[in-house]
Amino acid sequence: MKLSRPARRAFLVVHVAASACWLGLTLGLLALGTTAAGTGSAAAVEASVRAMKLFADWLLLPAAFLTLLSGLVLALGTAWGLARHRWVYTKFWLTLATTTATAFALRPGVNEAVAAVAAGRPLPDAGDVLFGPVVSLSAYVFMTAVSVLKPWGPTRRGRAARAARPAGAAPRSRQAA
Repeated sequence: MKLSRPARRAFLVVHVAASACWLGLTLGLLALGTTAAGTGSAAAVEASVRAMKLFADWLLLPAAFLTLLSGLVLALGTAWGLARHRWVYTKFWLTLATTTATAFALRPGVNEAVAAVAAGRPLPDAGDVLFGPVVSLSAYVFMTAVSVLKPWGPTRRGRAARAARPAGAAPRSRQAA
């Protein structure tokens, strides 16, 4: 089922906004992690990791899931398809991987840092509060570039779908526009 033009536009706005939020939250985590890793002040370390926990527990996963869901709806509801173009396919798998990493690696790492600092121990490993945000930020910037540039062309499935279209027929997304 293809999305109507208003629905496609609405999902596109939601997808771009959620993706931008996810990117911004990751920049915030990186700033907080840098502060926690680079300061000598116990109070600044504690404040930074507690703020990171707030981001990780309440903001990151909703932004990640909204990005994943809206991207999936756009892929399945438009002529781009999920497996017709390499850039869409790549973005889907990277989004799924980073969402999973956020849930099962980044959040537990932040929670471990908060528990240590709250118990009066030093930050377990300064690299732990930096590694997740750096990797995430790199992935999100890459996915943003891929979204804008749309490199690599169609997949084998996309070439087959294009070849099966009657000559002169516009893709379905252009017919609805």
